[in-house]
Amino acid sequence: MQNRKTAAAIAVAVAVSLGASACSGSDSGSDGNGGGGNAKADAALTSIVNATDKKGGTVTMEHASGPDSLDPGNTYYGWVQNFSRLYGRSLVTFKPAAGKESLEVVPDLATGLGKASDDAKTWTYTLRKGVKYEDGTEVTSKDVKYAVERSNFAPEALSNGPTYFKAYLEGGDKYKGPYKDKSAEGLKSIETPDDYTIVFKLNKPFADMDYLAAFSQTAPVPQKADKGAAYVQKMVSSGPYKFESYDESKGATLVRNPEWDPKTDPVRKALADKVVLKFNVNATTIDDHLLNDAITVGAEGTGLQSKTQPKVLVKASEKAKTDNPYAGALQYLALNVNVKPFDNAECRKAVQYAVDKQSMVDSIGGSVKGDPASTVIPPTVAGYKKFDLYPTKDHKGDVAKAKEHLAKCGQPNGFKTTLTARSDRPDEITAATQLQGSLKAIGVTAEIKQFPADKYFTDFAGVPEWVHKNNAGMMMMAWGADWPTGFGFLDQIVNGSAIKPSGGTNLMELNDKGINDLLVKGIGTVDTTARNATWGEVDQKVMENASVVPLFYRKNLLYRPDSAANVTVTDAYLGMYDYVLMTSTK
Repeated sequence: MQNRKTAAAIAVAVAVSLGASACSGSDSGSDGNGGGGNAKADAALTSIVNATDKKGGTVTMEHASGPDSLDPGNTYYGWVQNFSRLYGRSLVTFKPAAGKESLEVVPDLATGLGKASDDAKTWTYTLRKGVKYEDGTEVTSKDVKYAVERSNFAPEALSNGPTYFKAYLEGGDKYKGPYKDKSAEGLKSIETPDDYTIVFKLNKPFADMDYLAAFSQTAPVPQKADKGAAYVQKMVSSGPYKFESYDESKGATLVRNPEWDPKTDPVRKALADKVVLKFNVNATTIDDHLLNDAITVGAEGTGLQSKTQPKVLVKASEKAKTDNPYAGALQYLALNVNVKPFDNAECRKAVQYAVDKQSMVDSIGGSVKGDPASTVIPPTVAGYKKFDLYPTKDHKGDVAKAKEHLAKCGQPNGFKTTLTARSDRPDEITAATQLQGSLKAIGVTAEIKQFPADKYFTDFAGVPEWVHKNNAGMMMMAWGADWPTGFGFLDQIVNGSAIKPSGGTNLMELNDKGINDLLVKGIGTVDTTARNATWGEVDQKVMENASVVPLFYRKNLLYRPDSAANVTVTDAYLGMYDYVLMTSTK
């Protein structure tokens, strides 16, 4: 679709300009397709570094905490969406390729992209024949239907993932999910006329359906193997790798799935013999392991910590092993509109003016980590419109303006609130601490409470009951596009329908009818230019509401050790390395 091309063009323009600036001063080689030591800085933005077709080796990944879940139907973390493609095949997926090609949606479990009715309310996919699970049974359309039902309609067991299917499928508001509804037909708006055909009937037009079909939620699950939340302990693979072991506190080991047939899979080469994923490794320790070539990649995909940056940026031979893409992501502060005094827009506007965004960026390592932000949609996402409703000189904040709005909201002397952040993300804690200082200057006392990333949404910031009870008016948040369009970025963080009892991502609890209606209008608009213009309009309305404080457009400082092969940045997965392509010479 046209909007995909638009997003790709923007991303490539940014990547090219980034490459031109970041490569200057490097005395390393220039062949992006050569060995790890011969590639320039930012080579992986537009090429595949250390390219190989050789089979063998072990890819070793480490993560500072762990996933929300490795269950493809119960995850909302971008790195898990990327990683889960090793063992779960969705209907379509983003192409494992360098540069702009990484934004292209290609057939995966399906034989082609979705076929839409004229009104974009009925979408049909045809499955490949001969795709087998690790136990040798064939994948059918009923398994895909069941996967969608369990992932979107059973929050009592699976609460982490997005809820697009629930919002857009006919009858989605009434269906109770497969664990409560024991009828043979399940959700009627997902039809499976035969084992290789699946039809989605929507309650309103949805122009981005292929992007939704690329979510891991369409990775098939055989109903007989499903154990609800416990399914993650023994998942059934439809991809080239299966789980040899899994421990929720230690990690997982993936080995080859002997039932995977490359003839049915045009997407994956599956070169590595094994993939080892380790959880709960200190973030700076992960950096040390990367620099020592002891591991292949940091699984979270957000790059080196600020403490590590000087080690690689001041030495040309080390800087040559880095890539600095925009992540298509926003670091922001969520102000909960149901926690006093943030139920008053003037108090929210006071915070907008109080924040010293430039100092915050400087505190976590400077321009390699991001640029001060003024909008919700980042510049690399289709639908971005440049504007700033709360401008301050050099993005340094405006104490006088902030105090003016504090007075208007009846809090001239400031107030106390709770600020949450993720304990295993050092840069987020640093940013929160810097923010705390900015707020103190206007009389606002923010007590920082830290929680692990894997429980942040399920137990704390994403649980309205907990938020209200603990006066958590401010929550540190980072968000990347579910897919690179304004709808794919905005819907799950500003739409009222995304508010959930647990695992929520609309942390502001923003439920504005005008914003909700605009989102529906936009995604039902077939014309790409008009659709993208609507996303800019939504962005402006969110900023007028003032419950989102954009902090900075995030960039990743990624590092590729010498043993990492087939290394390239994927714009589709938040500017991290593509884990389907990646292999190791070790």
